[in-house]
Amino acid sequence: MSEETRTESAGIQELIAFCIGEQEFCVDIQSVREIRGYAAATPLPHAPSFVTGVINLRGTVLPIVDLASRLGFGSIDPTARSVIIVVRVGQQMVGLLVDAVSDILTVTEDLLQPTPDLASDLARTFVRGVMAVEGRMISLIAVDNILPQKMDYAA
Repeated sequence: MSEETRTESAGIQELIAFCIGEQEFCVDIQSVREIRGYAAATPLPHAPSFVTGVINLRGTVLPIVDLASRLGFGSIDPTARSVIIVVRVGQQMVGLLVDAVSDILTVTEDLLQPTPDLASDLARTFVRGVMAVEGRMISLIAVDNILPQKMDYAA
């Protein structure tokens, strides 16, 4: 049995943990294509407020989503520690602007608890679950829900 098969059958997941302000979130490492330093984005007219613009990623136009803004925390003020996590959302590559990457976690599925019932439907849309890891509360982001299903460009 290969290491990958053994890992999948044991319900082990690898996650990239990152900070937005004082809170920690994570995404499945399988959806991450790369992590790169912050680069200023070129704004797009009439883009949703959480889209800071686009950057050139080796000849590909990559939209950048301010994840703090998308989650309702207000915009990130980029610093030298800010990074862009490039993820695949459906068929599209998207850059997620976050304050900093904090860790790579290897966890078992039983650590993931459902998003609390007190959370709004919108919160449950973006957060797949919450886990306690080494004394920290980390929310697992539902990457597939970061972009709206249908973007309304009429303003």
